[in-house]
Amino acid sequence: MSTGSIFLIGPMGSGKSAVGRRLASEMGREFIDSDDVIVDHSGVDIPFIFEREGEEGFRQRESRVIDELTRQPGIVLATGGGSAQNPENRAHLHDRGFVVYLHATVDQQLKRTRRGRPRPLLLTGDPREVLARLMAIRDPQYREIAHLVIETDGRRVPAVVREIRRNIPSC
Repeated sequence: MSTGSIFLIGPMGSGKSAVGRRLASEMGREFIDSDDVIVDHSGVDIPFIFEREGEEGFRQRESRVIDELTRQPGIVLATGGGSAQNPENRAHLHDRGFVVYLHATVDQQLKRTRRGRPRPLLLTGDPREVLARLMAIRDPQYREIAHLVIETDGRRVPAVVREIRRNIPSC
């Protein structure tokens, strides 16, 4: 680990942003959400990027941001659910920080994604089928680069943060 940073990965609805904010606060670190940086850089929201550029255009933007952010020292970074699809992103995350995979079942993801911001990948088709398909593809990618896997189903943010803090090396 070159940066001493903590990178949170996992599917949409696994709690990356909520856990990341709390973890960063408790550790006195800066919290960054890669999706927020993409929005800041582009000046438009993620659904607009998907509408104009498709998922491929969004993933290209995401890869540039992941490369940039994983070089920053001592941060807590929450990544987008699809960021681990790109092999280069996986390498940057794994090699440049401590990667925590926040695992959530499809049922839990459904509950958590019903509220909050719109999720472009859930706007077409049956959300349960979409989430199940994405999990089948992405779970092995998350596990490939994770230094720590934490189950988040039915757990509150403080409990997840405590478990992360107990299991991370001093960084």
